[in-house]
Amino acid sequence: MKVLHVDSSIQGSASATRELTHGIVARLTAARADTQVIYRDLAAEELPHFSHVAITRADELEAARNQAVLEEFLDAYVLVIGAPLYNFSVPSQLKAWIDRIVVAGRTFRYTERGPEGLAGGKQVIVAVARGGAYESCSPAEFGESYLKFILGFLGIRDVTFVRAEGLAFSAQHRESALSAARAAIPVPAALAA
Repeated sequence: MKVLHVDSSIQGSASATRELTHGIVARLTAARADTQVIYRDLAAEELPHFSHVAITRADELEAARNQAVLEEFLDAYVLVIGAPLYNFSVPSQLKAWIDRIVVAGRTFRYTERGPEGLAGGKQVIVAVARGGAYESCSPAEFGESYLKFILGFLGIRDVTFVRAEGLAFSAQHRESALSAARAAIPVPAALAA
């Protein structure tokens, strides 16, 4: 079973999402010994912002890197994504990665009935961390809604969010929120041995 583990936090060892994604991956590998994990740290190895050069494939090295990112995504059955919220949205590093996996003809296509996702059948677990706390219908919640939409656009319907909220309230609240998030980490049924 191939798992793609993507971290995007710029907080290093202080990152709540990194702690959670590593816990999720540990649970996945414990559930199934044949699990293969590909790890991509978007803060350590930043992808450049999407550009005309990327779209036209004018730079061979960038085109090869973008192709590698796309193939990692396509080959994975389970994706574990660390998505901290900075200023109410996902980090630009994560957006740059998303720009490499949303590819017409590979992960979606347009039809007479509208867009059709071509990357279905994947399971996604997203670790979300935010300093504040927001209800899912809050107009201030842009991270989860964006990720759910973009993954759905690609045909992925099995998306689970593991949330750690209110991390900036106090040290005690942070630990309590992380403890609750760790307890909520699921194991996809398809991975259970």
